[in-house]
Amino acid sequence: MTAQAAVVATEVQLRPPAEVMRLDRMGASFQTRISFTRRLIRRMHRERWRIERTRFDLDDKGYGTALYVVTTPECCYSLVCFSHYLEPEQRTDRVIAEAWDATFSLFDGVPTVADIERLAEQTPKQEAGRFQASELVLGRANKSLRLFGRVVDSLAQGNQPDANAINAVGYLMRSTAVYANGKFGMADRTRYADRPELAPPYQAEMLTVYLIRGFTLDLVEHLASCRDPDRAVALDRRLKRHLGIGNATGLGMAPFLVSHPVLIHNWFQARETALAKIRSIEVATSDRQARFRVLLAQTERHVAEWSTGDERQTARIAALREDLRLVTKWAAEGSEIFHRPAPWDALYRRAQGAVSIEGQELLVSLLFEPYPELIDELGEALQVDHEEIFDPSMTVAEMCAIVESHYSWALAVDFADPQESQYFWYYSEEKIEPRRGTRRGEPGVEKEMKIAVARDVHAFRVALGEAHGDETMAAFLMRHAELRHVARRVQIGAHYAYAEIQGNVISESCSPIDILRGKLAFFGASKFDPKSDLWTRITMYQGAPLDDELDAGDADDWCFPVKPVIVTCTSL
Repeated sequence: MTAQAAVVATEVQLRPPAEVMRLDRMGASFQTRISFTRRLIRRMHRERWRIERTRFDLDDKGYGTALYVVTTPECCYSLVCFSHYLEPEQRTDRVIAEAWDATFSLFDGVPTVADIERLAEQTPKQEAGRFQASELVLGRANKSLRLFGRVVDSLAQGNQPDANAINAVGYLMRSTAVYANGKFGMADRTRYADRPELAPPYQAEMLTVYLIRGFTLDLVEHLASCRDPDRAVALDRRLKRHLGIGNATGLGMAPFLVSHPVLIHNWFQARETALAKIRSIEVATSDRQARFRVLLAQTERHVAEWSTGDERQTARIAALREDLRLVTKWAAEGSEIFHRPAPWDALYRRAQGAVSIEGQELLVSLLFEPYPELIDELGEALQVDHEEIFDPSMTVAEMCAIVESHYSWALAVDFADPQESQYFWYYSEEKIEPRRGTRRGEPGVEKEMKIAVARDVHAFRVALGEAHGDETMAAFLMRHAELRHVARRVQIGAHYAYAEIQGNVISESCSPIDILRGKLAFFGASKFDPKSDLWTRITMYQGAPLDDELDAGDADDWCFPVKPVIVTCTSL
């Protein structure tokens, strides 16, 4: 029986937005098969993309220029890499940094010598640089002080680095920003949105990050060889695969989810549709059960190897380990749950009542893996390809009904309580990035971004209550121009169930890191390592195939990687 044939006639309903779009559940998200990195690797494998290092002009200190050319069935793209000396006092993950260990440009096509010379001058400046439409992505990264030098030292001495150290960090370099979509003169997304390989969200950025990972691996081997060419060894392939690329993400990412309601709806609806499909399967065949149990055991090891210095996340990881033990018991071979109709639904419903929110969301991710033929196609419709048109003929009464029906979560917030408007979000002119300030303690409230949806809907509903029910929105907004953005948003919310984060983002109780994790999970991030409520470190592409492995085996079999056991070394 195929998985398609196993779907019952009356399908399980999607989880409601009131459950899915809560901040605490978003802050417990994990990568899935439809995450952007997973989707990119599948395409690279399916279309047999070729990645070649065509230039590697680095000195014995690792400083210089490298070029990686990616050939797809239709186009070529190039990552131009610049490795620099960084003064110790300039090293910081904060966006206010002005120098980095390495900077990168993703070039549309293959750059000429003149292009590389121009980029060598502009790319290290990052936001202060000037770029052209030939540049698609701009990025920068810093070496991991905990690991980079340690790996170079080991390889130069003829030894493999400690797998425990590799696993504890997970990356050799950590990116601090990846810019695209027309910033600083680069190509606007409209320039390449019709290309199949770049049409889905964030594919140009995810390609850049993947190529940066490859550069970091080449860099450590180069430095080891320069240090001692006679004794140096290559990094074991299994360790290479276990090294991803790090990222430090802060507040700048958070408002995106509020500012793009239709796009966010598409992401979350795709995931919830995938879950409903799995929960609707009437019979779980023995091979699908076996695949689930294998991955479940691997995930237990992955979570056991996940460490963080954050006390709250450490406690959540401990609870997650207990959750996985319970799920393993319930899903054991021969378990009664698999003799029921719709066993995956039964497993999920049991977890709802017995494990943490983080455990529930990890189970969601695991449930997708045995059914690629049901899930992967849902990643094909995550982008937005049209503009929503506002309906000015809608009456005040009709708009009131929408607010009451779709925004009851916002109306429930008591804005008479000062704590519910503790913060304001603004756009920093210095770094062109969103920031958060304390409303009653910092200047700049007049520059507040329009992302306080709950508060704005409150004000909108009050104004609607003072108008005649038959009045059109066109007439109403002639008198209330300051509410036009809310009116448009409410109409969107009526058609797109998952368009809104159902929480008050200016409340004292709001932790922006929940918003960050919700988005980063769609990127494909893992090993979340919060540094405060405002920023986190993550790992991307850990366990992913290397560039010379993209056309071999199952290129998508790399979720929840575990530490390899290394006993051999290879001479360069």
